[in-house]
Amino acid sequence: MEGMDHSAMQHAAHEAPAGARSGDWSDGVASSMHGMDMMDMDDAAPVGMLLLDRLESFAGQGGHGQSWEAEGWYGNDTDKLWLRSEGEREGGRPRDGDVEAFWSHAVAPFWDAQLGVRRDVGEGPKRTWAALGLQGLAPYWFEVEATAYAGSGGRTAARVRVEYELLLTQRLILQPELEVNAYGKDDLRRGIRSGVSSLEGGLRLRYEIRRSIAPYVGIAWDHLVAGTAGLARGNGRRVTDRRWVAGIRLWF
Repeated sequence: MEGMDHSAMQHAAHEAPAGARSGDWSDGVASSMHGMDMMDMDDAAPVGMLLLDRLESFAGQGGHGQSWEAEGWYGNDTDKLWLRSEGEREGGRPRDGDVEAFWSHAVAPFWDAQLGVRRDVGEGPKRTWAALGLQGLAPYWFEVEATAYAGSGGRTAARVRVEYELLLTQRLILQPELEVNAYGKDDLRRGIRSGVSSLEGGLRLRYEIRRSIAPYVGIAWDHLVAGTAGLARGNGRRVTDRRWVAGIRLWF
């Protein structure tokens, strides 16, 4: 359009009308937005969670009973108090299990270093261990826990756990897991020989009625190896136990 002064039109477009309350069209709002009240990220705010990952009954070749696996934490993005427990009971009494308490400190995105204690419960002597571990999310979304233990009398132990969640649908989830336990010294009163002592695995299919409530069914197995397996045979115990399980997963 020949003859029109476009620069003058653009300049006029950026000017507020004569009767406007502010010359920059902001009406005083822009200067008050810099604070963004209630929109700041507070990484230091303490929060907590309790997860009952397994609360189940089992029926296997070696017997019937109940088992549990739970964890909870309280703290901020950097430091947390972290609690874990797992075990099983048969005949109305705990057969094997442990309770752990850690200070958990973030050392990298998705990874925490953990320092704490573990207490064994169930059959045999109640052992207490100092614990040092690493927990986090590995590539391809594998959840990993690796913990080393040191106890009285020169006892040492290690545990590695790996879990994965395969989403078949938004509510139907298949969860495989594997756990390896090893000990540095014989502990005959608890039925353990030095070296790798046991391999535990499971495959559980859960349906999330809500994210926080999910019943499941599955299969689990416990296999003793090396010297621990030989000790079990000598005591008339099974080396491999396969179990059908049914339970519920809850978090709060």
